[in-house]
Amino acid sequence: MNRALLVIDVQREYFDGALPITYPVGHLERILEVMDQASKANVPTAVIRHHQPDPESPMFRLNSDMWQLHTEVEERPRDVLIDKQLPGSFTGTDLDKWLKSVDADTVSISGYMTQMCCDTTARQAFHRGYKVEFLNDATGTLDVENEAGSAKAEELQNSILVAQQMFISEVINTDEWLTRLG
Repeated sequence: MNRALLVIDVQREYFDGALPITYPVGHLERILEVMDQASKANVPTAVIRHHQPDPESPMFRLNSDMWQLHTEVEERPRDVLIDKQLPGSFTGTDLDKWLKSVDADTVSISGYMTQMCCDTTARQAFHRGYKVEFLNDATGTLDVENEAGSAKAEELQNSILVAQQMFISEVINTDEWLTRLG
């Protein structure tokens, strides 16, 4: 198994901006832990950053303060930084090309938000033939309310993880992932 770690959208918007991640407890610490251990184990790591195409967007506006990576993610080693404009990390990016260049056959999903960019990226990876490990405690979300209804962060996280485990991903926790690194 040749895995690559994907660290998706760990940006200030999710801490100091409009979308503060609340669940699960310890999500950032787990993301940083997998990044540190990936570096030690020579697991190729892609940090992925989102921006909205609209230059006036109130969230994830390119080059704004809230668009910046979280400082602790910015300071850690990575092999590539990929910018995207849609929920799927493969859409309009060189992610697939990079994964092939590092001979990855497995992607490990971490980051934000579980139900949006992490879920979409996992599905895209599966469709491209990659094995997918979805890190249940190194991904995160928040309470959501919109015209369709509302969902608490915990139920939203759990429903996405259950759906991922049905066919697309192997849902595991960070400790299991670290064990697999050897």
